[in-house]
Amino acid sequence: TLNGGDSFALPAAPGTELEQLPQDDDRRLMNLTWEIEDGSRHRSVARLDRLALQYQSDTWALTVGREAVSWGNGLVFQPMDLFNPFAPTTVDRDYKVGDDLILIDKLFSNGMDAQLLAVGRRDEEEDFTGQAGSLALRLRGFTGGVGWELAAGRHYADEVYGLGIRIPLGGALFRTDLVATNERFGDWEFSAVANLDYSVTWFEKSVYLYAEYYRNGFGVDDLPQSIVELPEALVERLQRGEVFTFQKDYLALGTTVDWHPLWNQTLSLITSLNDGSSLLQSQFSYEPGDHSRLELGIVAPLGERGDEYGGVPVLGEDVTTGGARQAFVRFVYFL
Repeated sequence: TLNGGDSFALPAAPGTELEQLPQDDDRRLMNLTWEIEDGSRHRSVARLDRLALQYQSDTWALTVGREAVSWGNGLVFQPMDLFNPFAPTTVDRDYKVGDDLILIDKLFSNGMDAQLLAVGRRDEEEDFTGQAGSLALRLRGFTGGVGWELAAGRHYADEVYGLGIRIPLGGALFRTDLVATNERFGDWEFSAVANLDYSVTWFEKSVYLYAEYYRNGFGVDDLPQSIVELPEALVERLQRGEVFTFQKDYLALGTTVDWHPLWNQTLSLITSLNDGSSLLQSQFSYEPGDHSRLELGIVAPLGERGDEYGGVPVLGEDVTTGGARQAFVRFVYFL
């Protein structure tokens, strides 16, 4: 990874990340990042994000090392996915950041499968401790045509329980996740997501549509005068990259249109139902071949100063973060 410019070291506002490439392994169990060069206006690093031993049989699988794991049914927001979930505006969703883990998979004869997961991490002092790790069990299967997912475990110092359901509705698919967290302060917080997606043909073009409601159990109803006044439980999850919003309720609408076999367009709108501000993102993708892709897009906040997507207060109303328009050009080549 090579970063350059006058402000490359400044963090993006939560939820507006176009890329989620980690620059260090301070909190991971294995340090697989090497700094190549660090100048006044640039920094280059090399990093291994997949390094694992795997064993597979017909009904068992074992993975030890750095690998990615995804749980839950969220399309834009993923409250059940606690392991490096994508931010709502992340462009590259083909590749997910990995964790240092032990993962055991078991497939049963009735079609149900189970996963036992242990993730090793380091604390703020970079010491390996169980208080910074995760240990969880997930069961997944089908009953009467309805897909379900159950999860329970310990994540950092919290107990986490999850329930997910997938139900076909005609040509559409309805999904929902409910996550209950018993945090270390002894409080229960509930987060949820529910979405519906559908594919249609419009003027001989393939069109994919979705709508999603998200409830952030750790969010606030109204933004404080400064982000330093946000609840500690919310700040911790923002810093860990598990939550990407400050408030409680959100609605996401989106579509993908295949204008041509080689190029398509995506359009999404995320709206905070608490203050009415929105985030609009549009992206064009052109694939000239099987190994390359060109992407062009914009991200535009639609909100007033002091709103979540208009400029979040840092030190009163005079200093805010976020609220800036972004444009990007991205070329990907797969070796």
